[in-house]
Amino acid sequence: MPVQLSLPLYHQLSQPEVIEYLTSDGSAGLSAEEVASRYEKYGPNELRFKPGKPAWLRFLGQFHQPLLYILLLAGTIKAFLGSWTNASVIWGVTLINAIIGYVQEAKAEGAIASLAKAVTTEATVLREGQTLRIPSRDLVPGDIVLLASGDKVPADLRLLKVRNLQVDESALTGESLPGSKAIEPLPGDTPLAERTNMAYAGSFVTFGQGKGIVVSTANATEVGQISQSMESRVSLSTPLTRKFAQFSRTLLYAILTLATLTFAIGLGRGKSWIDMFEAAVALAVSAIPEGLPAVVTITLAIGVNRMARRHAIIRKLPAVEALGSATVICSDKTGTLTENQMTVQSIYTEGQYYAVSGGGYSPKGEISLITDGNPGSPFADELPPALGDCLVAGLLCNDSGLKQTGEDWSVVGDPTEGALIAAAAKAGLSQLGLLSLTPRLDAIPFESEYQYMATLHDGIPRLIYVKGSVESLMRRCSQMIDRYGQMTALNAQQIEQAVETMAEQGLRVLAFAKKAAASHQHSIDHEDIETGLVFLGLQGMIDPPRPEAIAAVHACQTAGIRVKMITGDHLVTARAIAERMGIETAAQVLAFEGKELAQMDNHQLARAVEDGSVFARVAPTQKLQLVEVLQSQGEIVAMTGDGVNDAPALKQADIGIAMGKGGTEVARESADMLLTDDNFASIKAAVEEGRTVYQNLRKAISFLLPVNGGESMTILISTLLARDLPILSLQVLWLNMINSVTMTVPLAFEAKSPSIMQSPPRNPNEPLITKKLLRRILAVSLFNWILIFGMFEWAKSTTGDIAVARTMAIQSLVAARVIYLLSISQLGMSLVNYLRRQSTSITNAPILILGIVAAVALQILFSQWGVMNSLFATATLTGHQWLICLLPMPLMVFWAIFANVIDPPHCHGK
Repeated sequence: MPVQLSLPLYHQLSQPEVIEYLTSDGSAGLSAEEVASRYEKYGPNELRFKPGKPAWLRFLGQFHQPLLYILLLAGTIKAFLGSWTNASVIWGVTLINAIIGYVQEAKAEGAIASLAKAVTTEATVLREGQTLRIPSRDLVPGDIVLLASGDKVPADLRLLKVRNLQVDESALTGESLPGSKAIEPLPGDTPLAERTNMAYAGSFVTFGQGKGIVVSTANATEVGQISQSMESRVSLSTPLTRKFAQFSRTLLYAILTLATLTFAIGLGRGKSWIDMFEAAVALAVSAIPEGLPAVVTITLAIGVNRMARRHAIIRKLPAVEALGSATVICSDKTGTLTENQMTVQSIYTEGQYYAVSGGGYSPKGEISLITDGNPGSPFADELPPALGDCLVAGLLCNDSGLKQTGEDWSVVGDPTEGALIAAAAKAGLSQLGLLSLTPRLDAIPFESEYQYMATLHDGIPRLIYVKGSVESLMRRCSQMIDRYGQMTALNAQQIEQAVETMAEQGLRVLAFAKKAAASHQHSIDHEDIETGLVFLGLQGMIDPPRPEAIAAVHACQTAGIRVKMITGDHLVTARAIAERMGIETAAQVLAFEGKELAQMDNHQLARAVEDGSVFARVAPTQKLQLVEVLQSQGEIVAMTGDGVNDAPALKQADIGIAMGKGGTEVARESADMLLTDDNFASIKAAVEEGRTVYQNLRKAISFLLPVNGGESMTILISTLLARDLPILSLQVLWLNMINSVTMTVPLAFEAKSPSIMQSPPRNPNEPLITKKLLRRILAVSLFNWILIFGMFEWAKSTTGDIAVARTMAIQSLVAARVIYLLSISQLGMSLVNYLRRQSTSITNAPILILGIVAAVALQILFSQWGVMNSLFATATLTGHQWLICLLPMPLMVFWAIFANVIDPPHCHGK
């Protein structure tokens, strides 16, 4: 069994020596038994990081919050004074808060980490002579790996074969440009950055193809050795949580100032310092929203999981909030806005057009000649020579295949190639049958630099078939085939007119050509097809817009989010699709080509980017430029991408969105969010969830802080007036921690508001507490103060029992809070609509109903259970007293309406 050697030895060895040393087979790969044996020895090919902070240390970290310092200090002083019951409750509250925070943070981190792992890196390997696509974690030393443009190198490889292979190793070597690769052995002392016959794990293939043998996996790789000194930890820090931390510090200073002032004024009035300390502690704990940190964490975690269920995996948590602020979405066309199921609809050969019926990849359909603008009878037997050659070229110059599952057909490979196979099948041509007659000898894979693919086939004569962009093939063609199968001079003007006609229909146009090869020729290169090609025809296909994407575009536009299409397709094709999508209408000339953008000065470019809806034939650097220009105009930009060239733009965008199914590893690594279904509708869904997260947090703040404000005002004014405290510090802790959390956490589970996508994007620079929200908090705080103070004073004067008075004041506050909670929740809005008969059903909100029921049950125990009476200095209430406590509920209805006028709870905008 081989042992993983130090890396310098591998680049020094020749290919046969490396293969022999690792006891592998360069042409067939490892056997299944050998793979199992090596996997058991070396383990999975994934980095094993140093463990993060131990659980006990992360738990202690939950107490590292400014607001909890006050509680811990207050509890300690209470214990020092002998008030062990008070001290125990205060410490218990801080402990409960820490436990909730620890559990929720662990759940959130676990959810994010598991979602990140859900998108696995895959590798193409040779095993037992078969080409397989497997998770990269299953690789073992000795595996033979195939590399292609856009792949992430899955392990450290000694290269065995390369074809124009270039690899970006900047993350490992610091080299800014991709390096070309070779296979020759190198001296043992060759520096890492100059080992051209090696490909290292974590680097990216930017060009060409290659084959290599795995020499190191997991932590034995170069990047693995570096990563061992790092900690693997998911960060829950976001702009919103940082705003909350700043808010907490500001609140801390205000609380300490007010508590000190309360203590000093009381002493000045001749009160005992013990009573004043109780008042100061009560004021401090009343102003601290103990439950808010847990609610923030829970809401963010719920948002991440909801997005995942809607096919959007968040890789970086701040993207949750950024999505709610997005003002522009720059989307790729193919596969994101469209079905990614290409269908050939039109063929042009020897001056004539042919219609192709049927859709998708099914071979069901017919080909017929178009006469006077209408399709004629389908061909029953022999095809016209040029049409047959055009279909054969598309069938043979092809790396894909079709697969039937029941009644459904799908493509194994590229959708464009699948459409060509389906079109040929509609004419009775079989891919397997033709390949058996004219087997492939060699091929030139498609590369963006050349814009074509070519294959060499055996036969008499041997033929080269080429397919690619019209521009790339036209300059290499000198002849074409007429309708009788005879060679004739190329009519470039006629072909260009045909391309324009097909493109105006929204069709993607591919050109096809052939060339006779020498009878002894076994391989081809770019020089072989530089000249002398015979033009065969054009095939026009369309990738139809997704119906759900059309609806999603409309929803985004309604929400004030502009959608811009950025594509490499032909300008006319892109505009036609944009019109179908509703991105652009025919009356608006808002489409630009990359070459137009390149000739503009900064002012013209800024204007074009602002006004334009479609950008076609753009270069990779221009995608980045478009994002930068939009950001300079104050836009919050979401950018989609799937290719290697999209990575810079994805990194620059405020929200980089990569395709989880069709995207390259480079794009995925650069993105903040992945779409598991590559569907634009999922972007709209993620925006909805991002807005909902912020809306629910806003509801939680507007619900929690007013009760703190009411309690603080009550205690402060009572102290200034030298009256008994209507509410004690322990009772405040019960309200703020138990009652508030029970009723607030369900708000985090609220579904999106029906109007969530009818408001403009939120300003990302707006403060956590806006002026409108502050007015709402003050208004409801004033009501709560009047309610607590008034009920306490009335009950004390009528019953003469201060414990009963305090209990009634608390129960009245909770009863009013139930009404206030309903007023800011969708359940309450749904209930109002139901009572008005504007709706036939009440919104299904079991968690919110459960929260209210739990809160009511706990309040009953709070006053009616003797243990709670002893612990919290409460009193058992009579039925008559309970009814009095419910009287403020209708008053809160009117006050809630007033608060909603000040600041509507469902408003998302500024």
